[in-house]
Amino acid sequence: MKLDVIKLDGGSAGSVDLGEDIFGLEPRADILHRVVRWQRNKAQAGTHKVKTRSETSYSSKKIYRQKGTGGARHGDRNAPIFRKGGIYKGPTPRSHAHDLPKKVRLLGLKHALSAKVKAGELVVIESADSDGKTKVLAKQVRDLGWKRALVIDGAQVNEAFARAAANIDGLDVLPSMGANVYDILRRDTLVLTKAGVEALEARLGKGEVA
Repeated sequence: MKLDVIKLDGGSAGSVDLGEDIFGLEPRADILHRVVRWQRNKAQAGTHKVKTRSETSYSSKKIYRQKGTGGARHGDRNAPIFRKGGIYKGPTPRSHAHDLPKKVRLLGLKHALSAKVKAGELVVIESADSDGKTKVLAKQVRDLGWKRALVIDGAQVNEAFARAAANIDGLDVLPSMGANVYDILRRDTLVLTKAGVEALEARLGKGEVA
């Protein structure tokens, strides 16, 4: 599969061959859903916490005698039945992460890249070079029509480009090893450098996933 390569100023820079086994698959929503769910659950803090009856601040004194009142028997005011008492079986800190086979994660990344190609939302640029000026890069991004874009470079991101892109709303930059399904799908445009294409094909060809 051939795709045109452009420069940041919009000029042509030839073309690049994309591997059909990575960029030419028929996207499967079920696989993408599984990988995104795995990513988001893994990133969830899980720090939610409620107070049990042993942690609330009321006195632990028995509120009235056991028998003879005509009412239900109770211990102290910390019981869950009372207002401001402890919470019964509430959330406690825990990890929301779950396992997902490496093969599914690998396939998910391939399907995410293929989905961008099929939707016409993949752009390949010659390189992500910049003089570090946000104003200049912002104009180039605006002229290219990128509103919500993710730029994936090679093994290392150009430091000046990353510094300039940091101040542009809707523009994210990642090295090839940081490429992931969630970030690819949540942006309208996926921008790969030629070095990024080579690095991704090498990474996925070896079966390496995060």
